[in-house]
Amino acid sequence: MLFSRAITRPPIDELSLDQATWESTHLGRTSALHVRCIRLEVAGGPDAGVARQYSQPSVRVGTHRSCDLILSDRRVSRFQCDLLLETRGYRVRDLGSTNGTFVAGLRVNDAFAAPGTTIRMGQTELYLVPLGESVEIALSMAERFQGLVGGSAVMRRLYASIQKVAPAETTVLVTGETGSGKEVVADAIHLASPRRAGPLVVLDCGAIPTHLFEDELFGHERGAFTGATGTTRGAFERAQGGTLFLDEIGELPLELQPKLLRAVESRRIRRIGGSEDVDCDVRLIAATNRDLAVEVNRRTFRSDLYYRLAVARLHVPPLRERRGDIPALVDHFLSLMPSSSRAPLPPELLARFDTHSWPGNVRELRNAVERALVTPGVASVDADRAPDASETWGRYVDPDLPFKEARRRLEIEFERRFLSALLERHDWNISAVARAAQLDRMTVYKMLTRLGLARP
Repeated sequence: MLFSRAITRPPIDELSLDQATWESTHLGRTSALHVRCIRLEVAGGPDAGVARQYSQPSVRVGTHRSCDLILSDRRVSRFQCDLLLETRGYRVRDLGSTNGTFVAGLRVNDAFAAPGTTIRMGQTELYLVPLGESVEIALSMAERFQGLVGGSAVMRRLYASIQKVAPAETTVLVTGETGSGKEVVADAIHLASPRRAGPLVVLDCGAIPTHLFEDELFGHERGAFTGATGTTRGAFERAQGGTLFLDEIGELPLELQPKLLRAVESRRIRRIGGSEDVDCDVRLIAATNRDLAVEVNRRTFRSDLYYRLAVARLHVPPLRERRGDIPALVDHFLSLMPSSSRAPLPPELLARFDTHSWPGNVRELRNAVERALVTPGVASVDADRAPDASETWGRYVDPDLPFKEARRRLEIEFERRFLSALLERHDWNISAVARAAQLDRMTVYKMLTRLGLARP
């Protein structure tokens, strides 16, 4: 609702309203998620006096037309921040804004705000007011869906979302960390859609050299360039009647994005060297491990392309947020192994699986299961702890991975071990850790969340 009258803030019972999301159970199993309704009140700035009520798990604030709360403040970025309603409370996540987001007077990248907290951005001041009402989010009853495995509440919520968007022709943006299963989600959407009889064509935007991308996407005619001895169809044409999955869309160079935007909007392409347009009956699914709203603010990703891709958004949770699914995933990966090499994993290894932070997510778990079968008796994962001087970094380099992925995993392992050592040295005094690492405290808190580190 939109209000133009002066706003009086009601008293807030923090003990009863500080929980933003909670679960309800039936026969010992989570049956639904409940999200509290909230009201955002603009108390200062150009939009002062405006209040809007929301009943959804996330609220995006900014000046872009796609935001849930659209502000006219010129000092606010197009995508300023996300307000996420989680079981731990009300989470405010800045989206790389130009002038920053402030919670209770402190500039934050990612922080939790108490009910009634003032959130400031530019000249605008917002009050977060939790309400007594809530909405129920239905969960799928399935323990598995297509190739996805896991009966946790977050996965069953994902299954329900897939079942909702799959029958439509809507373009879908799938987000999630590397290795979390975004391609499996895209496959599930395709198999649950009316296009399941058609092809699913995968194009990895991060693995294609810039000068070859247009050819990979649109194809070429004979004689279009040196070496073009015949006509070649691109990914759009190969996906005719089916689904085109653009993986790692956040890696697409800025200069190529207008060409993709035209194809996304018109579903028409022209081969390199061609003179006629080709109609392409395809459904588009894109995936990225980046936050494209942040990239839009950095001007490394076009806002109009983002708007066209993110018609429907699905987020794949990291493995550390669904540890209860690990036993089912282990059984699933064991079932994929040749029968001659299958063997139950030792209980002590399964216990270590349960405490590992899994920076590589489900992909790392699968590698760990395979390694345990090939080299039994050799530790497949290391529990979170400070590094031992006798260890070498060579053991964390997997030559079977692409270079970028191997380097990323090495960087994550370094961050985890470096931060763990400082936390142990300073007895989890975050201010002391931040000073020792020459980082600000909010950066340390953000790293703790990203790496899944928690005080013992």
